[in-house]
Amino acid sequence: MRESGRAARRKTRLAARYFVVTLRSRVLRENAMAAFLSFLRSTIGLKVQMAVSGFILFGFCVEHLVGMMLFFKGPGTINGYGSLLRYSPAALWTARSVIIVAVIFHIWTATVLVLRQWAARPVGYRKKESRTFSYAARTMKYSGPFLLAFVFFHLAHFSWGMHVTPAEYVEDDVYANIANSFQYGWVVLVYVLGTSLVGLHLLHGGHSMFESLGLRHPRFDGPIRAVVGGATLVLVAGFVFLPCAVFFKLVGG
Repeated sequence: MRESGRAARRKTRLAARYFVVTLRSRVLRENAMAAFLSFLRSTIGLKVQMAVSGFILFGFCVEHLVGMMLFFKGPGTINGYGSLLRYSPAALWTARSVIIVAVIFHIWTATVLVLRQWAARPVGYRKKESRTFSYAARTMKYSGPFLLAFVFFHLAHFSWGMHVTPAEYVEDDVYANIANSFQYGWVVLVYVLGTSLVGLHLLHGGHSMFESLGLRHPRFDGPIRAVVGGATLVLVAGFVFLPCAVFFKLVGG
């Protein structure tokens, strides 16, 4: 009888301890989740989200440039590259989904940050003093909508097959679409200007990414600027060179 009473008390203590531990774990999880969501809604959290989504889009730009440079290898190479991208619809749409989510997060965080900035200072400064003298930084929030319009034009041009240029769209023939489209000067100009906007965006966005992720330090500011500037220059030069090379009959003739 005495042993059964001890066993019952032991079970009660274990049950009570289990209840306390479970409750504490649940409270910690809820507090951690609340803290995490609060961080995401904060200005710093929004900047981190913008930095991460921007880095994903930068990676896509690098991959896109490498693919476009295959144009100089001839029709078989770049058309084979296009066929390879369409080989696995699941992989293709997984990659597209990641890019779409990154674009949505980038636009959303940028919009919220700009609105917060305007709300914090509804009346402009009498004398506007910029913390940075970079033209890219000062025009970042204004160039975004134009950059988005250029992206839609590019998608309509090469991905959706819409009649946005005088050139005829040839299904599954990347080489012909590039070679035919860039025979027109105004199409080349659109791509040069659009790519320049991409460069301005990357130039300031690259610096801001390191700062938002806490990786900016005066000692490394010079190398960071060199890396960001060099990467931006390579991307812009590559994207500009292709349409200009086609237009001036250096290739694709």
